[in-house]
Amino acid sequence: MSRDLTGRRLGLLGREPSFRSLFLATFGSGLGTWLALVALQIDVLRRTHSPLWMSALLIADILPTLLVGLLAAPLVDRLSRRALLIGADVVRFGVFCALPFAPNATTIVALAAVIGIATGFFRPAVYAGLPNLVADEDLARANSLLQTIDNSTWAVGSLVGGALVAARGPHLAYWINAATFLLSAALLAQIPQRLLQQARAESRGHWRDLADGLMLVRRSRALLTVLIAWNVGMFANAFVNVGEPFLATDSFSAGSFGLGLMMASAGVGLAMGAYLAGSWIEERGLANVYGASLGLMAIGVAGAAASPNVWVAAVCVIVSGAGNGATIVCNALLVQRGAPDRFRGRAFTVLMSSNVTFLALGMVLAGRLTDAVGPRWVWAAAAVLSAMAAVVGFTLARRAAEMPSETVEPVQAPVEPEPEAAVEAHGRTRQRAI
Repeated sequence: MSRDLTGRRLGLLGREPSFRSLFLATFGSGLGTWLALVALQIDVLRRTHSPLWMSALLIADILPTLLVGLLAAPLVDRLSRRALLIGADVVRFGVFCALPFAPNATTIVALAAVIGIATGFFRPAVYAGLPNLVADEDLARANSLLQTIDNSTWAVGSLVGGALVAARGPHLAYWINAATFLLSAALLAQIPQRLLQQARAESRGHWRDLADGLMLVRRSRALLTVLIAWNVGMFANAFVNVGEPFLATDSFSAGSFGLGLMMASAGVGLAMGAYLAGSWIEERGLANVYGASLGLMAIGVAGAAASPNVWVAAVCVIVSGAGNGATIVCNALLVQRGAPDRFRGRAFTVLMSSNVTFLALGMVLAGRLTDAVGPRWVWAAAAVLSAMAAVVGFTLARRAAEMPSETVEPVQAPVEPEPEAAVEAHGRTRQRAI
């Protein structure tokens, strides 16, 4: 069965050249990005030796996603998605070419913010355009493959980045990552624009467009499922992320090795869960897999919190990571099937912005709780939050699945057709609403 599953997925890459280009672009840029993130952190640490500067770097990485969602979400639908993707890669190529010449930490953090803005447009454009590249029956597997390669590059890129920076310093990592973005842009340029975007939504005015995106999330049961369940899940993830270093080093007395082991275990679990999610959804249904995946997160985190040592905790973290990886695939599929193509970009962007907000709020609270009650209890609280998300996610996803004819159009806005957009590529039927 494993060979059959692998064959079907490799077959998807073989018969859909545009999806293959997107997959390879994701692999190349993802590998370089995680490699360079290690370099950025070490570069700032060597220049400043300050936790405050490290916090500033991490904030510069995630804050732009929030700002793009709040201020610029409609642009993902109004502009050419392919142009946005290629433009984001070109911008990141330029930034990483500039980083070796950065004179101080302030410049590095500022350039990291530019990278974050480009990424804030890139990711929603990828997942908004993906349903147009494959047949609907292949969509779950396509999401699974993209998430698997993304999570795999996180694990491999981090390890290679650490070794490379230790041997040669951060600048070589910057140059390598710049090259990966150039390669990614070249691959994306091979995808016909009409396959990434059926039609561009015409603007009713920027602020009304933003309101339309929020209304779309509120009216679509599938999008509302992700908004509520995954915001709770992100709050739980914030507790896990903040408490993890203290759990490994203080509770388990495992030092840096223990922290690395737990982080690597999370990466393994994420890749496993993402890889298996597509077949799980096909066999058991989206609502069941969504609830079960969030439940796996709760079980794994609770087990790690109660573990006697770091080795047992690492196994539990693989379980929670698998649940996390499968949940992310479910989230993408819910949004792709819950929003029409011309509003899908803003739906992804609004939801990603909301997720980042809850992640940031959770980190603030988790820091105080870790000081007050210790990391084991913080992870126990994360397990409870994940269990709540599982119940809510399963209930809402099942209700969304029971209403296939739901209308999610926020407005009757005219659209600007793309060239040849009326012709269905490869004869496939595209999903327009739940």
